[in-house]
Amino acid sequence: MLRFTPILLAIIYALVMYRFSAWRTARELDAKSTELANPDLKRLTDRLAAALDLPRIRVHIYEVDPVNGLAAPDGRIFITRGFYRKFTSGEVTGEEIASVIAHELGHVALGHSRRRMIDFSGQNAIRTVLVMVLGRFLSGIGVWIANMLTTMLAARLSRSDEYEADEYASALLTKAGIGTEPQKSLFKKLDALTQSMGGTAPAWLLSHPKTQERIAAIEKHEQRWNN
Repeated sequence: MLRFTPILLAIIYALVMYRFSAWRTARELDAKSTELANPDLKRLTDRLAAALDLPRIRVHIYEVDPVNGLAAPDGRIFITRGFYRKFTSGEVTGEEIASVIAHELGHVALGHSRRRMIDFSGQNAIRTVLVMVLGRFLSGIGVWIANMLTTMLAARLSRSDEYEADEYASALLTKAGIGTEPQKSLFKKLDALTQSMGGTAPAWLLSHPKTQERIAAIEKHEQRWNN
């Protein structure tokens, strides 16, 4: 029984971390966000809502500078103040912002938002177990190997979720009459932003697939739908 104690402790740790992370995230978003009230963007979100047979879609502005969009574990959709500034300055269009909102709606509809929180806690538990096990046999590099393995797992799960959310967004944007061109043009703009920052990706692109691969996947879906 004592052999399994570290594993049981890691599972308990993961559950506690999930609850704590969900509470901390909700508190942070409540304190630093307000509901989006731009009439031009509301007309676009109303089109998305109509395509989903919903009365409305509420979007909030998260008061941080990095260019990002996110879906909270409780299902709320956010774009950051930094992203919104790019819209008000004319650097991105309303349709491109709508494509981000559609993408984040995909994360909610497909259960990614809640699962990511669970995965994050689970990965911490896995890392803890690996550090304990590998540390016994590979003293010095066991911690490095454990961190590398869990990071690779997290990146793979994240990329899979992004492709699924992209497909959901493409279908929703098409149904709403907006189309997928804003989705693809925004990827290219964010890719250009990455290059201008010396290769440092903005927050919305971290742990995401490569831009050309995402665009190719969207075009593949379009071809299948058209056929």
